[in-house]
Amino acid sequence: MKNYIVALDGPAGSGKSTIAKIVAKEFKLTYLDTGAMYRMVALYVLENSIDYTDETAVENALKNIHMNIIGEQFFLNGEDVSLKIRTPEVTKVVSPVSAIKAVRVKLVDLQREISKGKNVILDGRDIGTVVFPNADLKVFLIASAEERAKRRVNDYQSKGINEDFNTVLKGILERDHIDSTRKESPLKKANDAIEVDTSFLNIQESSKAISDLIKEKIGG
Repeated sequence: MKNYIVALDGPAGSGKSTIAKIVAKEFKLTYLDTGAMYRMVALYVLENSIDYTDETAVENALKNIHMNIIGEQFFLNGEDVSLKIRTPEVTKVVSPVSAIKAVRVKLVDLQREISKGKNVILDGRDIGTVVFPNADLKVFLIASAEERAKRRVNDYQSKGINEDFNTVLKGILERDHIDSTRKESPLKKANDAIEVDTSFLNIQESSKAISDLIKEKIGG
């Protein structure tokens, strides 16, 4: 059987990364967390006091950014930044940084290169529309903004970070707007993607829904 690609898209907090990790283990797929790659760029911009609204400055910084992904560990210029990239500070700027064309071109090329010759599941916002428009299976996850905010707050709490629910909800809604209206690779459902609403599903039920789709559409 030829190598296959599973594209898992959806807005922030819809459960993409957690589900992708579970499904990757079940089917022995390579998992590529594309959101973490954009977060590494955002972290570099923040730590080096680069104006993230200055597209030229961010583009010039890209040549100094070197990423390495080993399992679920993320290295930025040799430093393990797996925890740093998940902070509220990075979350607040990752969408505008991700909207910059030069950033998307660099990371999309890298995502395609990493995926060559492998069975891969990738999660993001433009996997099924831009990165791999010919993916073997495209899934678009959705969930209510309130449910996604609740998940994000719980995730922060598990890391020892206390964030106000209303503040997180506002950030989720703002990020939805930026991601879906940006000029470069906006968040949108591919015409041939299967929509799965995880609002009332726990993580096991959500993962099973994706696993069943892989078995049905691809086999396994």
